[in-house]
Amino acid sequence: MDRPAKELPIYKKAEEIYKTVSIITDLFPEDNNYLQSIKSYILEDSMVILAKICGAEAVKLYDIKMENAAIIRKASRDIMVSGNNLEMLGFTDAKYYKLIRNLIEEFRVLFVDWVAGFNPKHFIVDDWGLFNPPGISPDYIQRDDELDFLNDDDEL
Repeated sequence: MDRPAKELPIYKKAEEIYKTVSIITDLFPEDNNYLQSIKSYILEDSMVILAKICGAEAVKLYDIKMENAAIIRKASRDIMVSGNNLEMLGFTDAKYYKLIRNLIEEFRVLFVDWVAGFNPKHFIVDDWGLFNPPGISPDYIQRDDELDFLNDDDEL
């Protein structure tokens, strides 16, 4: 039996990112609308990461896992970039954002291993061509025997 998503190292690191983001963004001045807006986006991105890890772990389909992974990557990169102008926008403790960047880098390493574990044989052709396993084109004609994994009791 697979471990629940919340027990995975990548999920635990994502929780650490969320908690750190929460602590650091709580230092943003309440009267600074720009920083409060950034706070909202960063917190949302860190929650999206947690949700999408769970979403990817809840399915078998390669394309759905990869779609979740792409969203996680975007949210992670957005968190990294969000720290670029904090000092200019009035956050005097911007140096603490380096903690978040370090956590994102640790997360990235876990992410690469996690995605490598997705089973490319558990796929239904993505006719948009974006999340097909390597070597599978959008016009690939899928054979019935390639769909045998759908007969398992597990979720798609």
